[in-house]
Amino acid sequence: MQFKSILLGLTAGLLATSAYAAPVFNRIASFPVELNNPEAKATSSEIITASEDGMTLVYSDSPAGGIGFIDITDAKAPKAGGFLALDGEPTSVTIVGSKVYAAVNTSESKVNPSGKLVVVDLATKAIESTVELGGQPDSIAHNAAGTILAIAIENERDEELNDGDIPQAPGGYLVLLSINGGALDPESLAKVELTGLAAIAPEDPEVEYVSFNGLDEVAVTLQENNEIVIVDGKTGTVKSHFSAGTVSLEGIDTKKDGALKFTGKLDDVPREPDAVKWLDDNRLVVANEGDWKGGSRSFTIFNKDGSVVYESGPSMEYEAARLGHYPDARNKKGVEPEGLEAATFGDASYLFVAEERASLVAVYKDTGADPEYLQSLPSGIGPEGSVAIPSRNLFVTANETDLRADGLAGSHVMLYELGEGEAAYPQLISDLDADGKPIGWAAISGAVGDADKPGILYAVSDSVLSAQPAIYEIDATAKPAKIVKKTVITRGGDAAQKLDLEGIALDGEGGFWVASEGRSDKLTPHALYRVDADGKITEEVAFPEALLPHEIRFGAEGVTKVGDTLWVAIQREWKDDPKGQVKLLGYNTKEKTWSAVRYPLEATAEGAWNGLSEITAHGDYVYIVERDNQIALKAALKKLYRVPVSALVGAELGGELPVVTKQEVRDFIPDLASNNGYVVDKVESFAIGADGTGYVITDNDGVADSSGETFFWSVGTIQ
Repeated sequence: MQFKSILLGLTAGLLATSAYAAPVFNRIASFPVELNNPEAKATSSEIITASEDGMTLVYSDSPAGGIGFIDITDAKAPKAGGFLALDGEPTSVTIVGSKVYAAVNTSESKVNPSGKLVVVDLATKAIESTVELGGQPDSIAHNAAGTILAIAIENERDEELNDGDIPQAPGGYLVLLSINGGALDPESLAKVELTGLAAIAPEDPEVEYVSFNGLDEVAVTLQENNEIVIVDGKTGTVKSHFSAGTVSLEGIDTKKDGALKFTGKLDDVPREPDAVKWLDDNRLVVANEGDWKGGSRSFTIFNKDGSVVYESGPSMEYEAARLGHYPDARNKKGVEPEGLEAATFGDASYLFVAEERASLVAVYKDTGADPEYLQSLPSGIGPEGSVAIPSRNLFVTANETDLRADGLAGSHVMLYELGEGEAAYPQLISDLDADGKPIGWAAISGAVGDADKPGILYAVSDSVLSAQPAIYEIDATAKPAKIVKKTVITRGGDAAQKLDLEGIALDGEGGFWVASEGRSDKLTPHALYRVDADGKITEEVAFPEALLPHEIRFGAEGVTKVGDTLWVAIQREWKDDPKGQVKLLGYNTKEKTWSAVRYPLEATAEGAWNGLSEITAHGDYVYIVERDNQIALKAALKKLYRVPVSALVGAELGGELPVVTKQEVRDFIPDLASNNGYVVDKVESFAIGADGTGYVITDNDGVADSSGETFFWSVGTIQ
């Protein structure tokens, strides 16, 4: 039953991704939550809810200690609605009528937990009242009638104590509160004990998430206890409970090794569910994140008697791998399903599964039996909460991760609209390999067009997949563009080591030249490699000794061939370069000699740097991608320039180098902004096909501290 469900889910998904039939959800806007609280050093959107009229979003902001408001009257242009501090750490939020109910953690320690429920007027954003909860809250939900609140009191374990083992006192419980005539009744607070139920640490319920069905029954997940409890929301009576069970997985990637190999297996993995949602009055779905010893990389649909209706197994992460979103660097729990939403739009019921480590939301149609995979939505970094607004055909995600302190993207709320048409994402997807597993890929860092076949490109990925350096064949005539073949680069019969591939060019004889960005402190050489059609390295060319004393870690970022000369774009100024000028290195493959010219960079903004990401020869010009290292609201420079081939007259290294002139061809920021997310930082590949069509590809950093989004688009004919 379980194995059959996995296969059926995967097959349905693969068929769906090849067709991407309407109706579909497409992203229409993205809101950086820092706009609501610009003075905060860190700010986040974790759990999100919507007003009953669907015009206002409210999200919990744990690091900033409050809740944020977003005006989505115009869903395509969300506006900052303000921030309200709540004197604690908000963990969840919901709205009933005109009131916002926020669960707030006020614990002084893990052994002395406390929390409160804060009631906020939605219109005035004023705190009306608070209710002490007696413990540290997590999830909050209300019933359909808006008369009952359920709050999960987690009293979370200390992961530093006894290696995080449970039991750890005090245990968690469930709180129920009544709302009468639109007003919260503090005296109605009822504490529902959940001890003695689970087989695992029964004295320490690790209460995680709550959800109501139409019968006012509350489904409660006890995550580390691997248990699901059904409670009567009106009386507080425990009606039933059952183990979430285990899953054995085959054909999965289990190693953090710089390679995507779906050949591993795990036996009897506890599901340890996080979020739970009712699909109807009898069926519920859980996202099996795992937070202790579990995490089956899946979601499961149960009947409320505990019988399994459907188990997704690894099918969801196969889809993520096809989209370049598989997180090899953090893959202990795979894509890590964590958040859930379920809603009916018109005549169709949908299920949304947030994959925290893959930064995707998988969308399924609820069929009453095995769900039908429809699409995956790009969703910022670390999607946690989500809310559907069927009355407006909207779906919204809250993405909790804030990396601004590291110069990366902050937390964003993203909005999607259901409509007719084609899915805007993915723009690049992989085929299946000979074993029926996805061709794993990520971090596309350089590309070149086939000399004879229009629409066929070859690309490489960088050191994110260092144990599996490869050349990918892309069919750009497909929609979305499709990776149809992966050729691993080898040395001595094994996958080549110590490569950081950043550029690729045709060698004119059926093979390729690839450029590797070196880093001497990691024993990775700055070098060019000639590779035959089967991926075998046939020639290695180290950078000249005269250059290496001046190196910094930002080396080769692209390579192209003009006649007998390979021209290499160096990303940033080395120690022997004037500020604001970088080298284009020339290597004559016949004479085995080096030369160089200098390329003038645009002026940089404060705190930023500009550099080169690609070089591609076509006709009388070489085309060069120049970009800054900025992202989202700070992104300012992502452009294509061209330099006349006639200007590439290199001088000997060590002396004065000629400076070329450049001409702007295209600003990529409008292209990037048209995806309705935030502007990504790494435009890394530009290739020109045999028919003169130009193609652009972004580098997703292998989903490490990144949204994982790869954008692939055409800029039309290059003259």
